[in-house]
Amino acid sequence: MMKIRIIPCLDIIKNKVVKGVNFKNIKVMGNAVEMAKNYSLSGADELCMLDINASYQNRKTFIKTVESIAKVINIPLTVGGGVSALSDITDLLNAGADKVSINSAAVKNPKLIRKASLKHGSQCIVVAIDGKRYGKKMRVVVKGGREITNKELVSWAKRAQNLGAGEILLTSMDTDGVQNGFDSEMLKNVTNSVSIPVIASGGVGSLNHFYLGYLTKSTGLLAASVFHSKKYNIITVKKYLKKRGVPVRL
Repeated sequence: MMKIRIIPCLDIIKNKVVKGVNFKNIKVMGNAVEMAKNYSLSGADELCMLDINASYQNRKTFIKTVESIAKVINIPLTVGGGVSALSDITDLLNAGADKVSINSAAVKNPKLIRKASLKHGSQCIVVAIDGKRYGKKMRVVVKGGREITNKELVSWAKRAQNLGAGEILLTSMDTDGVQNGFDSEMLKNVTNSVSIPVIASGGVGSLNHFYLGYLTKSTGLLAASVFHSKKYNIITVKKYLKKRGVPVRL
């Protein structure tokens, strides 16, 4: 049976880990390299790192952060933010990332997914999708949630899979940072429509929320605030899930 992955997420601005609510009200949580090392030692299955202001910063700074983190962890590292070309993906993989997440660039140029998966293998390519409700429809948004697209959420997830994505990182803009739980409806809509792994992101505030995330058929459960604030540690989450019959690595 596939074991559920518990994945801390580091949102990075200038080598600092930050966190906000609905992608706003950003505050500094700590040093990226130190936090990454701690999560690796404390039982995280994978680590996700996103340069949330990549389009405004010098990418060389971020590359150095990736290199520094890759040296101090022994778990898979997914890196994203500001990836706009095949060369960006290659650079991040060469810097030590195991997987690269693409979001806005994939929406703008879907062929990038195909090119990247053909060059590096689909297992290295994660398509990050930020979803938001507009009336009764679930739409894809880009640029940190600031720009709505004409893409319907599920159809875009299916297309990303068909183009060669090896995994989907799905964040609900409606629940991100609010700590009221994952967006189960949005997640189920996607997991029931694709066959590749889906990482649930956005909204964890309690141990039960991790369990509810598991029920959506997501294979990875990503969280930030509850880990950064030390409300819960990785082992606490895994022991709770194991008691409820969820397969985890302990």
